[in-house]
Amino acid sequence: MTSQSELILEQNLIGQLAANGYDKVTIKDESDLLVNLKKQLEKHNNKVFSDSDFKQILNHLSKSNNIFEKALLLRDKFAFKNDNNELVYVEFINMDFWCQNEYQVTNQITVEGSYKNRYDVTILINGLPLVQIELKKTGLELKEAYNQINRYQKHSFSSNTGLFNFIQLFVISNGVNTKYFSNFGNKKPDFKQTFYWTDDNNKRISKLEDFANTFLEKCHLSKMVTKYIVLHDTDKMLMVLRPYQFFAVERIIDKVKNSNHNGYIWHTTGSGKTLTSFKASQILSQLPKVDKVVFCVDRQDLDYQTAKEFNAFKPDCVDTTNNTKSLVNQFNDANNKLIVTTIQKLYNAITKEHHLKTMDNLKDKKIVFIFDECHRSQFGDTHKKITQYFNNYQMFGFTGTPIFVDNATSIRGIKQTTASLFGEKLHQYVITDAIKDENVLRFSVEYVGKYKEKENSQNEIDVEVESIDTKELMESPQRLEKIASYIIQQHSIKTHNREFTAIFCVNSVETLIKYFNLFRELKKQGKHNLNIATIFSYTANEDEKNHNSIEEEDFDFTDAKVNPHTRDVLEEYIQEYNQTFKTNYSTRDSILFYNYYKDIANRVRQKQIDILFVVNMFLTGFDSKTLNTLYVDKNLRHHGLIQAYSRTNRILGEKKSQGNIIAFRNLKKATDDAIALFSNKEAKEIIIMQPYEKYVKDINEAYQKLIEVVPNFEAVDDLASEDDELEFIKAFRDVIRLKNVISSYVDFSFEDIDLDEQEFENYKSKYLDLYDKTREVKAKTSILDEVDFELELIHRDDITVSYILALLANLKATTVEEKERRQKEILDLVAGETKLRSKRELIEKFIIENLPLIQSDNIEDDYNTFMDAEKLKAFNKFVEEEKLNAEKLKKLTEDYIFTQRTPTKQEVVGLLENQPSILQRSSIGDVILNKFINFINTFFKD
Repeated sequence: MTSQSELILEQNLIGQLAANGYDKVTIKDESDLLVNLKKQLEKHNNKVFSDSDFKQILNHLSKSNNIFEKALLLRDKFAFKNDNNELVYVEFINMDFWCQNEYQVTNQITVEGSYKNRYDVTILINGLPLVQIELKKTGLELKEAYNQINRYQKHSFSSNTGLFNFIQLFVISNGVNTKYFSNFGNKKPDFKQTFYWTDDNNKRISKLEDFANTFLEKCHLSKMVTKYIVLHDTDKMLMVLRPYQFFAVERIIDKVKNSNHNGYIWHTTGSGKTLTSFKASQILSQLPKVDKVVFCVDRQDLDYQTAKEFNAFKPDCVDTTNNTKSLVNQFNDANNKLIVTTIQKLYNAITKEHHLKTMDNLKDKKIVFIFDECHRSQFGDTHKKITQYFNNYQMFGFTGTPIFVDNATSIRGIKQTTASLFGEKLHQYVITDAIKDENVLRFSVEYVGKYKEKENSQNEIDVEVESIDTKELMESPQRLEKIASYIIQQHSIKTHNREFTAIFCVNSVETLIKYFNLFRELKKQGKHNLNIATIFSYTANEDEKNHNSIEEEDFDFTDAKVNPHTRDVLEEYIQEYNQTFKTNYSTRDSILFYNYYKDIANRVRQKQIDILFVVNMFLTGFDSKTLNTLYVDKNLRHHGLIQAYSRTNRILGEKKSQGNIIAFRNLKKATDDAIALFSNKEAKEIIIMQPYEKYVKDINEAYQKLIEVVPNFEAVDDLASEDDELEFIKAFRDVIRLKNVISSYVDFSFEDIDLDEQEFENYKSKYLDLYDKTREVKAKTSILDEVDFELELIHRDDITVSYILALLANLKATTVEEKERRQKEILDLVAGETKLRSKRELIEKFIIENLPLIQSDNIEDDYNTFMDAEKLKAFNKFVEEEKLNAEKLKKLTEDYIFTQRTPTKQEVVGLLENQPSILQRSSIGDVILNKFINFINTFFKD
């Protein structure tokens, strides 16, 4: 039901779009949609289609319900033979001249799938629904509109002809705040991937009226659809560019079209520069005046994941071999306008004698070079060689940390800055912009060691952080042991019980070896069970030389002076790694060593490595959303510091609330200086998390607001209406958000806050009860249905059925009193864990009725036998109570397990032995669907 204010919002938006050139049309349902589609395709293609012609077109459009495949169909022409056996081509959207399309707006289209859904505002381009807008009244959270779209994805977009799976973009708004995002299809939805639109100075355009005049302007909207949505081939998903990415690409294209000047883009680390630079390369390669676009990355960055990403944007565009000849061949291939290569191979191609003859015919061709991470120190030489070799080039650089005069290093007496190499800054999006837009996280920087201003803090440990900064003192066994002990003790707190990973960067290879051996020994002693790994250069010149930057590693050591001792030690570590992960890497071969680097990168991303020990490697260019902590025992400054810190600040769900930096050296001034250099002096409040005491105050204030709503947890049961329940949900959700942040501080204790731990658990249980209530299938829509409970903030990955069974195995050997006490603790654990609540009654029954009778030592086998028997009982009871066909129910269950698709109401009604009347069908369907979902959650979901 649309509220009055939503209705006014809807009518105003439609009126505004109509005034801006959209045709307003009335489309009630899918049959109207099909009639309109035929007319619009005829108009767009300037052809008349017979009914049989249109049937062929519709069959083509309906042949897949997959979002990604629909997006490919949209962008391609369709050829078919008409009634006269003539070959006819149909275009669904004009990709080249994006303004030359037909634009319509409609509202309240009704589509019936699992449920009947009515969509707010739909924008049609050439008759296809390509943009869906969901509105909520002012004051409601945008997440509610987002969750409603998520519900549509599950329940109705795929129904019938599935034309709503052609949607490319969604817009959500409450009038005051407006965001857009690409169609995520059946991928796990993530609200973090919704974006505000801005102007080209990063000023947010959030009011719906302003958004409609800019983003929804006809030509701009179709430009976003045709040019600025990337079809990610590997993940089979759509990715839309954010506003700063759009403006950066537009500035580069304008430069190439209208001048011969160079330029650079300053987009902060973690803001998606690689996607931006690749999209710029892709569009430039389609310009007639451009002969080649060369997208250059450093070899260190072209690891497995990055190559996979590039190939995902354009299949087979990346050559990951070390063979420069393959690059030279690509340069001479007239059909290949877009080349992705490494700085090292490009340098070889234009400097090595045996390649120059083949490259000579390219000297006067129009070649555009785009450099990712152009702050890299080795870029200066490559830049010089390019400008000397090519006569008709343009060069653009992307960097998150530009080189200014203040942080430049002298090369042969000359300070090379980003501006001196590339010229004009074309667009900027600094770290403060990214944090405000929630595109990257803030940093929580904790300084651990001897700090006189700290009292009673667990971060006060007896290790030197500066004072007498001598090698002897800073690398003393006593200091390293205390730091190792601190890391082992605090690692689970920082990484949310190892749900995330960490890097530990140190000042030299010599120190790294000491640390790594220490951690190995402590693991042998049973002091920790962390998975650790390391990688470092084994050349003779290993120590940190320049605190401003982090020296990049080269994997070709043929001409380098190898340190035999270092190499032998690293070889020993790699052999241990090989044993752990069943791999076969080595330092004896540069390719094997490079593959070791790529394998480590992948395992850090997959959370198979808890702490990676490094000197310089992985501190620039390495992206891993699962990495949230950096331990630092190394002097860092300027762009080197920001680059290293930024390994931790990629967005990943609600639980990852900040990037944790734990510094065992006094980097406070260096941190403040770097922030001022790369944003401004006032930026510290935005970039760095507040002190622990501030969050204590915040959570106490949130708790006071909670008890104003419900004075105690029992009062939740007495809430009179869903509005009251919603107020409680939002109040407690504020508490758990703050609890998630504050619990990552090592000083956190429930004793510091007004809310005690048991009371928190009691409120949590009531909160989860209300969540369970929203999962029930109901005929009437509830205001709680679209609320985001953010369950990941209270879900613990370590509490699984296997974990509970392990606790039960230990329970058998205890005394009666101890058994009762621990049994209650286990049942409380089950009740408080979101993923086990559907199994709570069965686990409780197993513990009380079956556990005392079990004789074997293998509780897991007994539990599985018990669950199989209970599953059969529940299945038979379901069949008997609802009078269902058992074979049909079994088939529907198997289909769900395979597809994970919730069945429609029509499908579950089809299970009945005797079909109900039309009037009864809906209510009976709700009951059966509800029972079916509960059956699945209880017996088939972990």
